[in-house]
Amino acid sequence: MAMIGHKDFPSRSGGVEVMVGGLARSLVERGYDVTVYNRGLEKHHNVYDVDGVHARRVFTLQKPSLNATIYSFLATFDALFRGYDVIHYHAIGPSVPLLIAKLFGKHTVCTVHGLNWKVDKWRGFASRYMKLGERIAAKYADDLVVLSETEWNYFLQKYDRASILIPNAIRFYERHDCSLIREKYGLEQGEYILYVGRISPEKGTMDLVEGYRKAKTGKKLVLVGPLDDSEYCRTVQQQAQNDPNIIMTDYVVGDPLKELYSNCGLFVLPSHTEGLSLSLLEALSIGARCLVSDIPENTVVTDIYGAAFTPEDTDDLARALERECAQEYPDAMRQQQIQYIHTNFEYEVMLDRYEEVYHHVVGDPLKAMPSTLKKKKVPAGAKA
Repeated sequence: MAMIGHKDFPSRSGGVEVMVGGLARSLVERGYDVTVYNRGLEKHHNVYDVDGVHARRVFTLQKPSLNATIYSFLATFDALFRGYDVIHYHAIGPSVPLLIAKLFGKHTVCTVHGLNWKVDKWRGFASRYMKLGERIAAKYADDLVVLSETEWNYFLQKYDRASILIPNAIRFYERHDCSLIREKYGLEQGEYILYVGRISPEKGTMDLVEGYRKAKTGKKLVLVGPLDDSEYCRTVQQQAQNDPNIIMTDYVVGDPLKELYSNCGLFVLPSHTEGLSLSLLEALSIGARCLVSDIPENTVVTDIYGAAFTPEDTDDLARALERECAQEYPDAMRQQQIQYIHTNFEYEVMLDRYEEVYHHVVGDPLKAMPSTLKKKKVPAGAKA
């Protein structure tokens, strides 16, 4: 099968990239043949394998409004002639050429990672194009996957399309002591507020910076996310440079990221729109106290274990930061939170659901799965 819609693999630059990377690797481990299509050519590094996943880079322009458009069409045209039985599109913008794949008789799946046209940064052509991708996915995808009940209701009411609800899930972290982040950033346990995600308008990063600067708290603010050359990211960086208590780490993975989650005094997700945030699930799964913007895609997860504030209201955010930073988080509540996430967002369950989707769109998989979707032979005695 082929996957189209993410920016790069392997990468943690955004929730789509984390989800695609984890799903592709896990399906390979289960015996499937998976190719992911990355955006943008690189010299001598356009066709390669990582952990058994085949990666192919395709040309695109770097202009944000055309990046996903050109990439998704070229990736689709390439995939049409490589014998994949299923093409899995991720996000509504890159799903416009799904219609072409259907005309060529391909089985298609679309996972909606959020209604991106709602985001302020996408206006004019880009917004209309995303709405077109949404309509095409709703009408022509063999199976439409959504991450939240809000999205499920939206597609049913607007398009009379019954989608499949498969929430994001995570592989759980164990708590890590404060070591690497003390050496690199000077951070101590419980003494900082943490944000993990893209530095972009839809994530509300600037709201968090402004709310933090209004709040009276002795904790530092740590912003973890890749720094790009966008005007918005540069503005956030300028604000951070003017405040010694704001730390921007750029891209962080592995043990340092686990330490950041494990030792934060408060995790904050100020997003304006979401599908289902993987960084929020990661923070909750490790026992972090969480504060989120009051949108259904966030509060459905944090209804019991977390607090909320009014989106885009920096005064309300400042008050919430002061309130949450001043309170202790009982260990019993922390353990209940961890158990809740482990029970409801278990990674293997998500994989089982996606396998069911892939098998459904190709017909009757138990009797005759198509060649490239069929599991590879597993050695005797190995786990199938």
